[in-house]
Amino acid sequence: MKKIALLAISTMLLITGCGKKNSADLMKKFEDSVLNTKSYTLKGNMEILSNEETYTYSLEANYLKDNYYKVTLINETNNHEQIILRNDDGVYVVTPSLNKSFKFQSEWPDSSSQTYILSSLLKDMKNDSDCKIEEQDDGYVAKSKVDYPNNSELTYQKIYFDKDMNLEKVEVYNNEDTICIKATFSSLNLKAKLEKEDFALEDLIDPSINEEKPNSSNSNTNSNNSNSNNQTNSNSNNSSNNNSTTKPNSTPNTANTDNSSKYSINDPKNNKECAGAECDTKTSILDSIIYPLYIPSETYLSNSEKVDTDDGNRVILTFAGDKNFVLIEEVATVSNEFEIIPVYGDPIMLSDTIAAKSANSMYWTSNNVSYYLTSNDLSTSEMVTIAESLGNITTVSVGK
Repeated sequence: MKKIALLAISTMLLITGCGKKNSADLMKKFEDSVLNTKSYTLKGNMEILSNEETYTYSLEANYLKDNYYKVTLINETNNHEQIILRNDDGVYVVTPSLNKSFKFQSEWPDSSSQTYILSSLLKDMKNDSDCKIEEQDDGYVAKSKVDYPNNSELTYQKIYFDKDMNLEKVEVYNNEDTICIKATFSSLNLKAKLEKEDFALEDLIDPSINEEKPNSSNSNTNSNNSNSNNQTNSNSNNSSNNNSTTKPNSTPNTANTDNSSKYSINDPKNNKECAGAECDTKTSILDSIIYPLYIPSETYLSNSEKVDTDDGNRVILTFAGDKNFVLIEEVATVSNEFEIIPVYGDPIMLSDTIAAKSANSMYWTSNNVSYYLTSNDLSTSEMVTIAESLGNITTVSVGK
């Protein structure tokens, strides 16, 4: 009788042991699915939780072997669409509604952890020697460290899979175990049959914008001119904002009030027309200044100036102290022709938009306001914190 009981227990242990997959096997199954796919489409939504606010995006990520990516993010609050594209020509962040694209010299998406790129999730898991995949009632969950160079507070993530190790959800946590990013996926097609033609920049241009401007020229015009413009303006000093503050060399020349006053990361032509519900065809005005809620310690506002432009006005805020920086604000308007602006840096995901970051400056658009921040003293993390502290206020009015 005792032998029968022991045999039964041994059989149960054997069956249980065979049914339970170990972490290495599960990791291998996910790795095989990522490495063997020629193309995939991943759809879902992403939530970014910041300062007790939640920003929700609809998300679609497309991949084709040999480093072709197209990620479409639509802010569900204001329907603001931006597309991150990587193809043979480079990395782009396209904003169709503004008829504009930044072109980056960047290693994106390999330069940072990404919640919606399968290879990025796999790399994070493999780079963390302590990563283990544990079974849950309805699937599996893996916990791994993350690498967000522009946000050191993000420390680890939980990656959720179904019983077949298909990706279902990713949660990114800070060092206080609070969820900061949550991506939930509704579908994953690992046999999407995408082609190179699906990653063409010209397909992302809104034709209705350029149809209204029959004199528009080739989209590369501003790209070719931007570097020469930047060479001229980058050495200029804003004498009206001097106030014994040392300005970065890349600070735009904003002392002039005529059409020669331009700015962007590489100072492209800024021939724009008002567009959208917030401004008419004549003028667009910021009716009040948007101040950052975060300023580095021992730093203060030394000068505030409004400059009239043909389109409306521009606000220039100069901050002095331990961390000198200049912040420029104006209503976002549509370019006369499709604009490609070269940037030696990376795209950075803010709470409600994607910013273009270069060595000592950052440009982004939020709530129909364009911001330009430049400094030789601020770290990228500090720039991001300042940008995040600006994004929730709409102060655009229509000038008559």
